[in-house]
Amino acid sequence: MKMIQLKTKFWVDALLRRAESALAAAYVIRHGDEDAGAVLVKVANLTGQAELFVPARDENGERIWTRHARAPLAEAEIDAYCQRRADGDPDIWVIEIEDRRGRHFLTEPVEDS
Repeated sequence: MKMIQLKTKFWVDALLRRAESALAAAYVIRHGDEDAGAVLVKVANLTGQAELFVPARDENGERIWTRHARAPLAEAEIDAYCQRRADGDPDIWVIEIEDRRGRHFLTEPVEDS
């Protein structure tokens, strides 16, 4: 069975709407390829700390997310990582969600890396 892949722009718009409807702030920090760019999701808890979620595939080829680090890191560390990834991949998106509760609003499974 062939999987249907959503265009990245459509998926990003849905993530932003989910966050904003829950009264969190959500921003496109870096706009990547609208059709197939990878997305990094930074979740800032407004204390100077943040978590980063990166896309992966499970054993069945389904999209999942992994936390870049097990514990929150300083936002500057995550920003530097995102910049390095963007330097190597011009198609990548970076989304930032600001939420005191640290909610990511991802609908796919999330695993620790």
